[in-house]
Amino acid sequence: MKYSLLGLAATIFFISCGNGDAANTSNNEQAPVTVSSEENYTPPAGVDAKVSASLKPVMDHYLDLKNALAADKGKDASQAGEKLLSALNSVDTATMTAEQKSSFNNVASDMREHAQHIADNSDKIDHQRSHFKMLSDDTYDLAKTFGGGRKLFVAHCPMALDGKGANWVSEFPEIRNPYFGDQMLECGEVKEELK
Repeated sequence: MKYSLLGLAATIFFISCGNGDAANTSNNEQAPVTVSSEENYTPPAGVDAKVSASLKPVMDHYLDLKNALAADKGKDASQAGEKLLSALNSVDTATMTAEQKSSFNNVASDMREHAQHIADNSDKIDHQRSHFKMLSDDTYDLAKTFGGGRKLFVAHCPMALDGKGANWVSEFPEIRNPYFGDQMLECGEVKEELK
């Protein structure tokens, strides 16, 4: 009885994510992904191009971190977290308006905290993933306010974090789930495009 309940739970788990084929995600094999172009990128209205450019490394290291978690590589995620911290500390706020500077400082403070947790826990990927959820929420806020230097996609997995659900920001529309990695790499769907 115990094993049949476990089997039923596993089946429901896979079906709820729209991924009933576990073979598709074995060995973390990833299909080719389409990377969105950065050419002709225009920052949101009211955001100086220099501000957007100084935030691009922040987004790049967030995306590296996301990709490391999707590949189940805690050490790579830790290194990306360290680089993200450095990039956050290097953002030039001189050309930001007072309101933009305040907005950036509020979000960056939280991002630093979560990036530090991820950097300090290379051997605890579940801990990294719980902080990644909050980091992703902050990264979304940052991208909505200042742009991401490219078209971005916001994806959602309803099963992440014990069924609470969680979002992440991605550079491509294909789903590579950073909350489950190889366990359920394609669980989720794109909910929004950020341009």
